[in-house]
Amino acid sequence: MRILVVEDDTQLAEVLTEALSRRQYVVDIAKDGEAAWNSAESMKYDLMVLDVTLPKLDGIKFCQRLRTTGTTNPAHRNSGVPVLMLTARDTVADKIAGLDAGADDYVAKPFDLEELMARIRALLRRGNSATTVSLSWGKLHLNSSTYEATYNDSPLSLTPKEYAILELLIANGRRVLSRSSIIEQVWSVDDSPVEETVRSHIRCLRQKLRALDAPDNFIETVHGLGYRLK
Repeated sequence: MRILVVEDDTQLAEVLTEALSRRQYVVDIAKDGEAAWNSAESMKYDLMVLDVTLPKLDGIKFCQRLRTTGTTNPAHRNSGVPVLMLTARDTVADKIAGLDAGADDYVAKPFDLEELMARIRALLRRGNSATTVSLSWGKLHLNSSTYEATYNDSPLSLTPKEYAILELLIANGRRVLSRSSIIEQVWSVDDSPVEETVRSHIRCLRQKLRALDAPDNFIETVHGLGYRLK
């Protein structure tokens, strides 16, 4: 899942990015409202964490624009994305303003990081009714709550990116995913690798799966197109 963090406090943005990345989310960062809007126009997000006090376009106006765009253009890729607002202002009037602007939740700074992560998980569940805790393909099982993987009931030790690639492949079934599509959905915009990196991760995944007696072509290469699960 991809999350946009809109925060002009560099240190806080880094803390949030690290915490979210540890939980296997793909994180993009914007440091002002206009940069966030450009990101929202070019990339589909599952959730936005939005500071209220931002340069160029504040969080309230950003959220209002996002929801208004959804009214005039229901097909807009992020018109209905869940929005969690962060603010140093904690009055009832401020909360009402944020919620009336279209935010789904409102958290005052300073906040407890674990509570914030729990609120994010709740919003993601609410925003994506198709989200499941367990994903399976044949003898391969992934637990999206604990980020544990098994094949044929044996533990499968994966890096965060390897886990994310397998999760993406299972979620797409027999649909072929190109290397560029995998990069777009697994890596952040600022950390986008070359396509050879995807080949390397696929190679490592195949080795780990073969070590647990998975077929050589469990991850199938469709030449000239990409990868899918056999």
